[in-house]
Amino acid sequence: MALDSKARRKGLEGLQANRNPLIAIGMETAADGSVTKNSYGVFHLSWLAQKHPDWPDLLAADAEAVRTCIQETHGAPLRSIIWAGMGGSAEDKSAYIACGLLARGPKLYVLDSTDPAKLKFILEDIAKRSRGALEEGLKATLVVGQALGMTSFEPVVNLQILARIYDKLGIDSRPNFVYMTLPGSLLDQFGASRGYRKIELQLDNGNATSGRHSSPLTRGSLLPLALAGVDLRRWIEGTFLSEDEIHTAWQLSSYLHQQASQGRDKITLLLAKSMAGLAVWTKQDFEESLGKSEQIGLKVVVGEKPKLANYRAPKDPAQDRVFLCVQVKGESHPDKEKVQLLRRAGYPVAMLTLPAGSPLSRYMQFIHYTVFGLGWLRRMNFVTQPGVELYKAITNPLYEESQQAGGVEKTAAWKAMRTTPRQVKWRGGITLYYDRLPEEMVPEGKDAATIYASLLRQAIATRGIEYCELTFFGDTRFSPRGQALRKLLDRAAESVVRSRLKMPADVYEGPAMNHSYHEMIIGHGRCFSTVLLSEKAEKVAPVAYPADYHRAQFLATQTALAQRGRCVVSLTLRDLEPATLASLDEFFGQVATALKKTAR
Repeated sequence: MALDSKARRKGLEGLQANRNPLIAIGMETAADGSVTKNSYGVFHLSWLAQKHPDWPDLLAADAEAVRTCIQETHGAPLRSIIWAGMGGSAEDKSAYIACGLLARGPKLYVLDSTDPAKLKFILEDIAKRSRGALEEGLKATLVVGQALGMTSFEPVVNLQILARIYDKLGIDSRPNFVYMTLPGSLLDQFGASRGYRKIELQLDNGNATSGRHSSPLTRGSLLPLALAGVDLRRWIEGTFLSEDEIHTAWQLSSYLHQQASQGRDKITLLLAKSMAGLAVWTKQDFEESLGKSEQIGLKVVVGEKPKLANYRAPKDPAQDRVFLCVQVKGESHPDKEKVQLLRRAGYPVAMLTLPAGSPLSRYMQFIHYTVFGLGWLRRMNFVTQPGVELYKAITNPLYEESQQAGGVEKTAAWKAMRTTPRQVKWRGGITLYYDRLPEEMVPEGKDAATIYASLLRQAIATRGIEYCELTFFGDTRFSPRGQALRKLLDRAAESVVRSRLKMPADVYEGPAMNHSYHEMIIGHGRCFSTVLLSEKAEKVAPVAYPADYHRAQFLATQTALAQRGRCVVSLTLRDLEPATLASLDEFFGQVATALKKTAR
């Protein structure tokens, strides 16, 4: 508190990372150790809120101003929100939706991808809810752009397209568009050029938070709650942790750090039912903050039901699981019986019990303190994200090349992928590319499925792989075919990775994954990445929305991973039609069979 107060009162001049370990782990610094940004807003917003009981009223006024502006301009009540952001600028909104916090407010759509399919199906749903009239639906829609990085371009891409749609339909978009970002950022430049309203991200008008730390107390996290009628005073007060609660968070930090030092660094998260929607948010907070070191890491495992058959025996030296069970007092935990079995079997289990009726903000702030505690123990900066910045730095010039060449398919990187001899086709329009793997990894097998299985086995044996990811670069939330693909990938993760290899598996969307937990994959490593893309892109009416930036992100992700020596392969699908998905399902089924045979 003393360090943060000094930074806010006297400025950053004179602060040096080598003089105080708290500066080194919680501030952004230049090469000479001077401080360029104080990032302790994750804590001081709560400290300041205790001195500013008027903050809930300010947020209510923000929400009312948004509603009134749209109503007075278009004569329409606010019915929908499109939230354009990536990673930490979006994950909290997805968590709030999953936990039911926004049910009483306008419908919120998280636009966390530059895949045209995501925007297409959002617009189709808005039109459907407006009796087929997109124009009327957009008049009643708030569009929010949020970015906490100077170079974050994804929200700008989506806002540009949305602004063109408003223009084409003859709708004045200025009352409908607001943005939250750093001064001078790409998003700030775009919003100012269009005359859109800028809302300061923090209630103290500062910029001391990173994306994943914007929740639970920045306007980016609080505005949707205000529009949904959530009790903001109670929400904010939920972050006022007692000294005992903070020390409990640091006890958890110590326990997890100790377990990881003994090789048990896969935190399998088992959340209470009322909190299940916070799983990915928790994963992001840990992994993006602490995934920078190749020597020591912490993988947060979400999205799987506890199944002892998928784990190594407690006394097996390769057993790398530690379980974190979060329960709410008075609420029956969905995995209660399995947790008891795990404890009796001898697996390490940490039990965290929250008071009955606690707002989710209490858990979120508690997790921030836990992550900070781990950062302290590891002498690791918990606010920066160099892996994410690497991928973005590769994407932008690739996208610029695509614009000059007439499409991403005409870039050198795309052509190199298409012509590499390190590829093999699978029936149904599916192609496996393994050109980003080290040359010493030689495929073995007669077809794509057995080759993929052999590469997996080699990666485990020679590269120290400990978990896998299956990431589709496209929409799996709003598109019916994308939803079907997500279910297929969930099945593949269970049958191929968890059951056969006894490893954790991440299943998610890209490039949202790049901002959510890409830091862990590119920084700590030990992951076998499989990224997927549909060759057929969706079209957005009533304007053209080429998929060039999205496909540039698909290529750049692989390049960034390969540059860091990580194992990554890709699967391209002809389309997302049922026949293609059936072929992909068969592919993963054959991979599981091949792995079973080699295990024998």
